[in-house]
Amino acid sequence: MTVPELFGDPDQWPDDDLIAITGALSPHLVLAALHEGVFPMPITDEEVPPEFQGATAWWSPMYRGVLLPGHLKVARSLRKTTKHQTTTVDRAFGDVIARCADPDRPYAWIDDRVIEAYGYLHERGWAHSVETWDDKGRLVGGLYGVSVGGLFSGESMFHDPRHGRDASKTALLRLVCELGSRLLDVQWSTPHLASLGVTEVDRAEYLDLLDDALDRPAPQWTSPDDPAWDGVQLLDRLREVPA
Repeated sequence: MTVPELFGDPDQWPDDDLIAITGALSPHLVLAALHEGVFPMPITDEEVPPEFQGATAWWSPMYRGVLLPGHLKVARSLRKTTKHQTTTVDRAFGDVIARCADPDRPYAWIDDRVIEAYGYLHERGWAHSVETWDDKGRLVGGLYGVSVGGLFSGESMFHDPRHGRDASKTALLRLVCELGSRLLDVQWSTPHLASLGVTEVDRAEYLDLLDDALDRPAPQWTSPDDPAWDGVQLLDRLREVPA
């Protein structure tokens, strides 16, 4: 797949996480940007000048959060929690992105344009979700992102406050099982993600990792029609993930 350079030479990008602002956001732009190590977030802050309201900011962090193969950490407490949950893939994409888009969440940024663009990508097999369910069949955590070759670009994750962050961490464990030894890009690292083994690499190193990842085949995603994995099955599968 040949992708035109949308943002120019990375060596000429500003020394800042934000590299461009445009008025457009489309599924095709999202895919093309990911090939260049760039991802979108609409500008929703009411304090920005009116001319930027509704625009799309394009980001390539100076220090990128990534989970490298073999670096996953699973705390004993998370293993205990995971045993009481089940996970699925692509069974509730719309619900997951809607929960991630909750306007009451801090730093909410997902708007209708994002939901439409990533919904389009999901319908065509590019965007995927992972869901965590409790023992009563309630959706209590999840994440979504885009799969391109050997890269998964994680966009957002959520957890039900009543179940704590482990519900979203369980979804990430299932994602690692799906990806195998492929690259997981989480955009920015956080203490929550660092506890799972996410590290930071500088922009140049990330772009090198990206080039290698894009040359690899995409994973064979589990069908949404397949049975859910219980927590014991998930932990067993994690042991089989290649380093």
